[in-house]
Amino acid sequence: MKRTWKTILTFGMLLLASSLVAADTTWAQDKPAAPARKKRVAVFDFEYGTVRSGVAALFGTDVDVGKGIGDLIVKRLVQDGTYSVIERKALDKILAEQNFSTSDRANPASAAKIGKILGLDAIIIGSITQFGGENKNTKVGGAGGGFGGFGIGGFSKKSSKAIVTVDARIVDIDTAEILAVADGKGESKRESTSLLGGGGSWGGWGVGGVDMSTSGFESTIIGEAVKAAVDQLSTGLIAGNTRLQTRTIIVEGLVAAVEGDTIILNVGAKTGIKVGDQLSVERLTREIKDPATGQVIRRLTSKLGVVQVTDVDDVSAVCKIVSGADFKVGDMAKTVTQ
Repeated sequence: MKRTWKTILTFGMLLLASSLVAADTTWAQDKPAAPARKKRVAVFDFEYGTVRSGVAALFGTDVDVGKGIGDLIVKRLVQDGTYSVIERKALDKILAEQNFSTSDRANPASAAKIGKILGLDAIIIGSITQFGGENKNTKVGGAGGGFGGFGIGGFSKKSSKAIVTVDARIVDIDTAEILAVADGKGESKRESTSLLGGGGSWGGWGVGGVDMSTSGFESTIIGEAVKAAVDQLSTGLIAGNTRLQTRTIIVEGLVAAVEGDTIILNVGAKTGIKVGDQLSVERLTREIKDPATGQVIRRLTSKLGVVQVTDVDDVSAVCKIVSGADFKVGDMAKTVTQ
């Protein structure tokens, strides 16, 4: 009898263990995978040299319509959510530091250089190839008198048509290779008004640029054409995201200061570090040199712990300690992120 109870107890324990393993396997299978990181891009102001004279004639002054187009594309991409789009201020700051000129706007090599500094996956550059339209006066009727002051030939009917054409390229920042292209064309036609007509009292432009996101501009004929062109172009850019590779970013820096539980590193946003990233902190224990050349061929380290970025600027990062202790100035910090 005792043996029988032992057999039953053993069998029961085996059943329980099996169910726990099965439950654990099911949980592991059902556990959702971490979402893939969005591909990081920045949109440059579009080059508009080929339409510059027409733009000046339309607005009465030189207006940077390339900036306006670029801002609209950023807005569309952010609304869509496929890409992670870098802030305009961060891009402008780097462009100023690198003495980036308007002539470089459509240059893949120059764009790639900026993208690498910002830790992006790709840069979007483009050009405006048509921005304007045509006005026509068509005589209506053929009879009688001086009706409306137009004489015997009848009276005139004014028709305005706006056309905007844009194209863009998605550029790999490592190779400057053009990964994908997109284009957009918008047209709008209206009677009895100019290209800037129909927008109420809109007049939001100046030497620096034009705010194309306002309802006043969008209701003008040229504004309607711009919106149609940008919408079509943005659709193409979103579809082209499959051509981009998510870059692996390797960051290596040094501990610059230790203030209690706060660690300051000598690397920042320019290297691709962002808030939330974790870095392994290690201490150099030995350098192995090539006996023939004297060059260091390997560095041996011991791991001290892990820190997490809580604040970052261009050249430094503030971190909190996640694990470990005894951090010192000069210790190495490194991470591999995507």
